[in-house]
Amino acid sequence: MQFASFISLDWGVVFQIVNTIVMYLILKKLLFKPVTKFMNDRQESIANSIKEAEETKKEAYALKAEYEAKINASKEEGQEIIKEASRKAEMRADEIIKNAQNEANRLMEKAHIEIEREKQKVVNELKDEISNIAILAASKVIEADIDKNKHEKLISDFIKEVGEATWQN
Repeated sequence: MQFASFISLDWGVVFQIVNTIVMYLILKKLLFKPVTKFMNDRQESIANSIKEAEETKKEAYALKAEYEAKINASKEEGQEIIKEASRKAEMRADEIIKNAQNEANRLMEKAHIEIEREKQKVVNELKDEISNIAILAASKVIEADIDKNKHEKLISDFIKEVGEATWQN
């Protein structure tokens, strides 16, 4: 019996151990599993959020690069449009200048022709007038009996009249 005296059980300690084990099993079933599941779900959710954020970041960088490329292409296209418009404007200006020069040349040619026609008209009128004066002088010569002095006077008068007629027109 010594053995029995050596092992003496205190039932209070046994109940505490049993209570602790039961409490552990209850907590494991009711608390640890849900908390562990919640923590695992939360960790998975955070990992998914981080993964989505990284994917979104990659997409954002890709979109940024795409937009920058589009902006650069638009700038180049705008510069090409400006160059083309400038080239067309320059061509149009050259065309307008050429047309204006052609019109000026045409007007100058027309003016020269008109001047030449007027000149010819004046020359013809002078010829007619000179012819009339010559006929008049000849008729005066025929009417009058002319000596040498009268003849010279008629010629000088004729020249004087022709000179005045030329200057008057």
